[in-house]
Amino acid sequence: MNTIPATPAAATPAVLKFGGSSFATAGAYQDIAGALAQRVHAENRQLAVIVSAMPGETESLRSRLAEVNPHPADASTAGLLTLADTISAHLLAAALHEAGLRATVLAGHELGFTTDSTFMWARLLTADPAPLAAALAENDVVVIPGGQAVDAIGRPTWLGKNSSDLSALIVAATLRASECEIYSDVDGVYSSDPNAVTGTRLLEQISYDSAALMSLHGAKVLHRHAVRLAKQHGITIVCRLNKAPFPSGTTIGPDGSAADAVVLNKKSVVLEFADAAAADIAHGTFHAQGLDSVRLETGAHVALTNGYLDLEGFGARHKLPAYHAVGIPVGEVSGSQVVTTIAADVAEAVEVAQQVHDALYARTRQPAYA
Repeated sequence: MNTIPATPAAATPAVLKFGGSSFATAGAYQDIAGALAQRVHAENRQLAVIVSAMPGETESLRSRLAEVNPHPADASTAGLLTLADTISAHLLAAALHEAGLRATVLAGHELGFTTDSTFMWARLLTADPAPLAAALAENDVVVIPGGQAVDAIGRPTWLGKNSSDLSALIVAATLRASECEIYSDVDGVYSSDPNAVTGTRLLEQISYDSAALMSLHGAKVLHRHAVRLAKQHGITIVCRLNKAPFPSGTTIGPDGSAADAVVLNKKSVVLEFADAAAADIAHGTFHAQGLDSVRLETGAHVALTNGYLDLEGFGARHKLPAYHAVGIPVGEVSGSQVVTTIAADVAEAVEVAQQVHDALYARTRQPAYA
């Protein structure tokens, strides 16, 4: 059994987040639990472990909900979809018990994290450290379902798509940890999506601002608000592969540099509005509701980059100006600048991303890592 790589010994619990791909099978929970057990014994300190749902679990719940109501209220969606992460947390806790550790689960209503009532893209208002501290005092590992919180009257809220990262950084900030480890199916952040673009480079050190900018434009890097929280509290993010021996590939922190990258997210969409004023209203509405969107410089275009939205239902509820979808954004990131090309469909987006990436790295002459 391989041990999760240890950070320098300290009294502060280590904070680790495992994405959904870490739990592709039931046996994967046992593998991760065994590695966590070895780490607990090696370092003699507690672990706060944030987990995402097993692959496909969230989408399965979303499909069942759509069968009942194609455009459900945000409160219903948040209440249901977060259950997928809760299931994953309890499965890992069961595996930890089998490995001989004291472990418990703190779900959203137990965590002490309070948000506003936007439900699906909730903003954190307060984080009470007491529940987490009490749980850690009595357990070796506290397992936390990602993306969960409650509003002021205790209703379940969701921190948004892919928000387990944000949960991890909230936990790290609450515990005053100096580091947060993110485990996923890639060992770090690449210059573009390595599953779609060839010749991508591993970006070994990235600044907070570059990571946040890439995330805003749709990169599957980290949750943008998680990166902002890390910067605010001086927390270094260490990206690791979720398979033994759990190598690290990218660190995001104060010593990182600006990135050159091409952002391709096949689930992002560009909306065209009647005029610039209508596009500005829509962009403002998305922002007010906690959605990631980019007001493109050319035309009356807004790129929605959050990866999932019941756009028809959202538009009706918030009286969005008339629009139509015109394609997929492909963003060329050079330092703090982003140039976006609108591709007609997924096939064209992949082709454009490859061309832009080839040209970008021909100019920058950086060595290939992958």
